[in-house]
Amino acid sequence: MARINIEGPITGTTRKIVLKALKQVEEREFPALLLRIDSPGGTVGDSQEIHSAVLRLREKGCRVVASFGNVSASGGIYLGVAAEKIVANPGSITGSIGVILRGNNLSKLLERIGIQFETVKSGPYKDILSPDRSLTKEERDLLQALINSSYEQFVTAVSEGRQLSIEEVKSFADGRVFTGAQAKEIGLVDELGDEEDARRLAAKLADLDESKAQLVTLGRQKKKLLGFLPGGKILSSLIDFVDLELANQAQILWLFRP
Repeated sequence: MARINIEGPITGTTRKIVLKALKQVEEREFPALLLRIDSPGGTVGDSQEIHSAVLRLREKGCRVVASFGNVSASGGIYLGVAAEKIVANPGSITGSIGVILRGNNLSKLLERIGIQFETVKSGPYKDILSPDRSLTKEERDLLQALINSSYEQFVTAVSEGRQLSIEEVKSFADGRVFTGAQAKEIGLVDELGDEEDARRLAAKLADLDESKAQLVTLGRQKKKLLGFLPGGKILSSLIDFVDLELANQAQILWLFRP
């Protein structure tokens, strides 16, 4: 059976790799897929496209089980609820269901160093979240409406994927995080266990011999040169995080920010 590993922030690059791998799962007619998720979440659109592709794969008859690693939160949860079953380690960090949008107000710094922006715009909201000024009340209300819409989409997906009522999901969908054990108590995950337990569950759902069903990993990401250096993995993760912060300023994110 197939295995796809989703590790790190969910970005456009992640989407391209995972969608290609899911297409291979469909073309090669794998009866089951183990979706290994170790991600704090990321961009909304990319998360939604992967989520939709997993649901389409399930419609084709493929049994999908998600396995949560160290951190599977926010957009990571969104991907997980597309699976038929979710298995998490007791100590996995999960949850953080919610939406965040951030911009930088650098007006005081710019004023101190003598920099001014000259803006010509076609409408009052065209430069919303511009770093040279604060938000107006009207702009804040407009952005809050965007956040609320994205939040409702998130809650609905969790409700449908986990077969919980909207009210049940909203009772804990306030950005808080949970351990895997706590998540099982509220219905976010089905079973506690490691990736091997998730593999056995996927095999069982697909009527495969649990002792013989082997994993075929698809969509491997190319290893970065930093990964071969001492401490390189930590540095690489830091670079990815900074890149996500810089590349997605003023974007709506499903992202756990510890």
